[in-house]
Amino acid sequence: MLKRQLELDASEKQKKLVDFIINLPLFEFLEMNDFFTIAAYMEFLDLAPGEVLFKEWDRADFVCFVDNGELDVTKKTGPSVSKIIATLRRGRSIGEMSIINNFPRSATVVARTQVRLAVFPRSAFEDILEKNVGIAIKILKGLATLLSSNLKKTASRLSDNMLPMG
Repeated sequence: MLKRQLELDASEKQKKLVDFIINLPLFEFLEMNDFFTIAAYMEFLDLAPGEVLFKEWDRADFVCFVDNGELDVTKKTGPSVSKIIATLRRGRSIGEMSIINNFPRSATVVARTQVRLAVFPRSAFEDILEKNVGIAIKILKGLATLLSSNLKKTASRLSDNMLPMG
């Protein structure tokens, strides 16, 4: 009986993950069956208000997606001073580059409210890359699209804040 309940719980968790990740930009090129493959590698993580997800310069080995709640992204501006540079809400991702490199984190991320995240480890991506190259290519295509969009937004904000030349 307990084994059957655990199977149902795992199946329900996977369905909840699929229902959530199906609309995420990183996975926009996946087909329906691919979502179940990805969800099998993912876990939900809950954070309490004030809890740190990771700190600037920590090792980067997972990307996560905000299911609910709010996360503050902070950057050090001095030895003991940090500034909030973004607040992330449902559907936003953090740490996308960590699935392809292990550069240190560039910011600290703290739960502003009670938060539920879907976590996708780099080791999962590497496993998918070995076992199902087609899915991995679709994820990389989604990553390239997402990073390109983020770069355009950053360039636009930078140009809005630049002084006129000449």
